Amino acid sequence: MRRLLIKNATLVNENNISVGDVRIQGERIETIASELSARPGEQVLDAEGLHLLPGVIDDQVHFREPGLMHKGNIQSESRAAVAGGITSFMEMPNVNPQTTTLDELEAKYQRAAGRAYANHSFYLGATNDNLDVIKALDPNAACGVKIFMGASTGNMLVDDEQILAGIFANSPVLIATHCENTPMIQALENEYRHRYGDNIPMELHAEIRSREACYDSSSQAIALAKKHNARLHVLHLTTAEELQQFPPITHLHDLASATVTAEACVHHLWFNKDDYATKGSLIKCNPAIKLRSDQLALQQAVNDDRIAIIATDHAPHTKEEKDNSYFQAPSGMPLVQHMLPALLELYHQGVFSLERIVRKTSHAVAERYQLKDRGYLREGYFADLTLVNLNQPNTVAADNIMYHCGWSPFEGQTFQSAIQTTLVNGEIVYHQGEIKCEAHGQRLGFNRL
Repeated sequence: MRRLLIKNATLVNENNISVGDVRIQGERIETIASELSARPGEQVLDAEGLHLLPGVIDDQVHFREPGLMHKGNIQSESRAAVAGGITSFMEMPNVNPQTTTLDELEAKYQRAAGRAYANHSFYLGATNDNLDVIKALDPNAACGVKIFMGASTGNMLVDDEQILAGIFANSPVLIATHCENTPMIQALENEYRHRYGDNIPMELHAEIRSREACYDSSSQAIALAKKHNARLHVLHLTTAEELQQFPPITHLHDLASATVTAEACVHHLWFNKDDYATKGSLIKCNPAIKLRSDQLALQQAVNDDRIAIIATDHAPHTKEEKDNSYFQAPSGMPLVQHMLPALLELYHQGVFSLERIVRKTSHAVAERYQLKDRGYLREGYFADLTLVNLNQPNTVAADNIMYHCGWSPFEGQTFQSAIQTTLVNGEIVYHQGEIKCEAHGQRLGFNRL
């Protein structure tokens, strides 16, 4: 059994910052105290000057397996994730074949066994013709049901209103939605193609994937959730207008039962429309990065608890695929390795507190998805932990990017903080730039009836 004592760490947990020690026995935290003495045979890790956080739980990633593995795979992308302080991930269904049957869902868990460095769960994807599959889903078999209420990469658009109503009325688990109105977007694509041909300037992505298309779709999802008393989580909000639809949820214990919650992704908190001038297609994503005013509104919504969760929407493509004209360049970017350093940079800039970052990337995810024994620094909980050095500058460069696709929209960026050590289930998986063990990530468990 692994025995580890972390000494002198600055613990960030449950809206509190304090210096203390953490004893780990096997996979779990045994004791948290201000002072603990090492036992014979116990490995000691001196964390003086470092901050100890609950590991990040990323509820929105695309690891591209099966069928799209030239872009990434469960093994490669989970390696990058633990290097970024992410200890658990929830992966999306728009792969090939799509994760829209119970057999394909279980096949993903089999693919992850022994290959995922982080703990994991998978979404069951909704389509216009698999309502019966959704009804038959074991609530503990998937983190949620994913509905593309707007067409995106790997088109899984659900646009049959009766089917949508049926899903909201019958889903046994949380419903996560991508909200954009596809007909509105297609009309704008046609208009801009008539104006520019295929060479549409990349910054106009923010106008084509319009704010009106986002609001129309998210308001429809919210209305369905309220009508059918469903549990809805709207992914990757991008506009100030949409935020007004979500009431602040200030108590974490209210998240499990809340009818509607919202999420922001790190790239929408970091970039804005001005960045297309230098980043171009590298930051093309759906829904689109929009105005500076929207970026600021999202940051404020994180702080006033209208945004419940921060995630990545990690979605790698090869550099060759991205280096194309507007209609040929796919949407999405790799983010799991750099989400936490970027958020810590926003801490240094005075945008978010450390406590707020931990709340939105760990505590709130565990509560909203009803995860069992994860997301907090608590005795008896799994030892999914991240040690960060807030004063170790770290420049993103080609030789330290761990994504299978080999590039990052943050390349050239120097962050003031670095991920020093990541523990998954009590095991040191990543330490000072190196993967330290085999992949032993576990299937996530839930506190669900």
